[in-house]
Amino acid sequence: MIFFKTTLFLYLSTLVCGKEDDIIVIGEDNWKDLLKGEWMIEFHAPWCPACRTLQPVWEDLGSWSDDLGIKVAKVDVTDAPALSGRFMATALPTIFHAIDGEFRHYKGPRGKDDFITFIEEKKWKEIEPLSSWKAPDSIWMSTVAWFFKMSMFLRGAYIYLTEDMGVPYWAGYCIFAALTVIVGAILGLIIVFFIDLLYPPKTQPKKKAKSDDEKDNEHEDKDDVVAEDLIDEAAEKKEAEETAKRDSEPDSGVEETGSPRSLRKRKSRKD
Repeated sequence: MIFFKTTLFLYLSTLVCGKEDDIIVIGEDNWKDLLKGEWMIEFHAPWCPACRTLQPVWEDLGSWSDDLGIKVAKVDVTDAPALSGRFMATALPTIFHAIDGEFRHYKGPRGKDDFITFIEEKKWKEIEPLSSWKAPDSIWMSTVAWFFKMSMFLRGAYIYLTEDMGVPYWAGYCIFAALTVIVGAILGLIIVFFIDLLYPPKTQPKKKAKSDDEKDNEHEDKDDVVAEDLIDEAAEKKEAEETAKRDSEPDSGVEETGSPRSLRKRKSRKD
């Protein structure tokens, strides 16, 4: 009886291990394997109830991987947070179909037969693949993955400060606030530097410095202009005075009675 129970236990353990071996665990080190071949990938977390419900179905699908000619994988977002950002797996469980680097978000029924039909009948062709900028290997999603990784690093650092080192919570927030300001200032300077490098500001040509001779000539020209203005002003003033003097004198054509000419005329008449 004991031998029978032991044999049965070993047989069941072999089946379970076989199911687990059929599913490939994807992490941050081997995620690029998804770019080759055909895959079904599940993003899950240990604390997710829906993920635990899907787990037996996913293991059954893994046992069919050889017959379907695909690979079945799973990603634990708690162990690989950067991949959740790279694939934008915001809801769990999230399932993707991948073939030769093209990724499609599976949103259909989640039964084993549904998955098998989806692969056999190639229903994935009816789903629009992710755009190039949303592809996991694009530079934009690599940047998002880096931010996810950084956020998890900061979270771990905060837990270490508050729980392991005994730093008060308010002090931890102050430290991270100061670091945020410093890092933001550094990033801002880097961005401004690259903007100036790519789009340099337009500089006006500098005026050539004038020599001493040119400066002297400028002063002489100014003095000549001032002298000419003074001469013109004096001439205008003199002309105005002469005009006023002529207007004030009597008309030369009018003869006076007591003039010598009139006397000569009178004398000639007596003669």
